[in-house]
Amino acid sequence: MPFVEVPEAIADFRAGKFMIVVDDDDRENEGDLAIAAEHVTPEAINFLAAQARGLICMPIVGKRLDELQIPLMVERRDSNAAAFTVSVDSKLHATTGISAQDRASTVKALLDPATRPADLVMPGHIFPLRYREGGVLCRAGHTEASVDLAKLAGLYPAAVICECLRRDGSMARLPDLTLFANRFQIGIVSVAQIVAYRSRQPVAVAPEVHAVPALRLGDLVTYNYRG
Repeated sequence: MPFVEVPEAIADFRAGKFMIVVDDDDRENEGDLAIAAEHVTPEAINFLAAQARGLICMPIVGKRLDELQIPLMVERRDSNAAAFTVSVDSKLHATTGISAQDRASTVKALLDPATRPADLVMPGHIFPLRYREGGVLCRAGHTEASVDLAKLAGLYPAAVICECLRRDGSMARLPDLTLFANRFQIGIVSVAQIVAYRSRQPVAVAPEVHAVPALRLGDLVTYNYRG
């Protein structure tokens, strides 16, 4: 199935399916396995760890990181570099923090509007990545591409991604990613495709947040997106 059009990628993201997001040769030249954060489960985390093999990260909008007082790990010096924050665990729902269950719980805690800074432990085992406002139109990276897919799908503006590695530990390139995609029936979409798609949109994608009082772990918040 490998390469799909952006509308199909959006539909798959909305349905809770994985996507492989590839960037350009002049950037990282890698493929990241991505899923909307809203759809993350322990099984999804385990699949990322076992099959993609890279570092599991969570691209998310800066507004939420600021609310949770999660700072950047260092001030970025390279505009192409991912904006890593300090890693986190959920204090309320995680034990050691490293299990698939614990990491999924931490992802859900970061989405939960009831979570407060005191509910998190730093450092931890989930690595948030700060999304650059404007998305792929301002930075053509995996962070922005995956969050833009979530936004376009009408989901919480966050994703979970993991670099795809070969069995020998080297970076998977497009031929490897194509084999991987065919094996697991996962679509591939490029950052360039998302840039082109968003460039054709008449207005920016902007969320309307509907707060859900007393949200519990596992409940959902509804996000409608205009655009």
